[in-house]
Amino acid sequence: MTHIPVMLEQAVDVLVHRLDGFYIDCTFGRGGHSAAILSKLSDQGRLMVIDKDPEAIAVAQASMGHDARVSIVQGSFAQIKDHVVASSVDKVDGILLDLGVSSNQLDVAERGFSFGKPGPLDMRMDNTAGETAAEWLNRATESEIGVVLKEYGEERHARRIARGIVAARAVTPLQTTQDLAQLVAKVSPSHDPNKHPATRVFQAVRIQVNQELKDIDECLAATPDLLEIGGRLVVISFHSLEDRRAKRFIKQQEKNDPYPSKFPIFDHQIQRPVRSLGKWRAENPELALNPRARSAVMRAMEKIA
Repeated sequence: MTHIPVMLEQAVDVLVHRLDGFYIDCTFGRGGHSAAILSKLSDQGRLMVIDKDPEAIAVAQASMGHDARVSIVQGSFAQIKDHVVASSVDKVDGILLDLGVSSNQLDVAERGFSFGKPGPLDMRMDNTAGETAAEWLNRATESEIGVVLKEYGEERHARRIARGIVAARAVTPLQTTQDLAQLVAKVSPSHDPNKHPATRVFQAVRIQVNQELKDIDECLAATPDLLEIGGRLVVISFHSLEDRRAKRFIKQQEKNDPYPSKFPIFDHQIQRPVRSLGKWRAENPELALNPRARSAVMRAMEKIA
């Protein structure tokens, strides 16, 4: 399947405000957003691309490795500050976070992200390191699995499914995506006929395996110090757990008040460090061309002090 970047024009239009600036694409994927950013930059502009996935890094090296404006980093965007320091840059002009799993990862059965494709139960974004989904599911306690399914998947039947996983693995360890998908379908008492019963379970386990929410929180926390005055943060989310974090972070930054609570100053006199630039959703014709865009929410902020 051809990769179609979500909210491409909106994201790049908001992000790129200086043609000779330094920008970071924290989730290179297959490079759609990065290519669009590069097309706007001057010869003096610079772009850092980051991705955990070795396959994404290989694509970046093949497609952009020849461009002197581009630096390629394999790693987590949670360490964005370290990546910037290593590049000998003090401040950056824009940071893009396109969150979640990429369509390419979902489309390759061997990566183990999709309940619709038989493959090993892996789900690691960096498939060369760390614990696989199968390894975690086969060792975690029933309570731990239930908490993850509830908190990361917002799964109504989390405890029942966790109990079913523990009972099943006592007979035969879970090894494939089909093992997990069929088990969830079997033990779930009811589900939306338009949605596979394992949808939320796969999301939750993927988030757990990759520590996605922790990485998002750490990356967001680093951005205010990294951005130049006028610099912008753009976040594209695909489910409520991601979007709530982006929304809450931007609101907290907007309300950041350096004065004590009873300091004699009016609210309008306080110089806030950032301002929200707004919230966007995908619209037609993008929705017709790219069904994945239906759940996308984009938020942005600008550093002003």
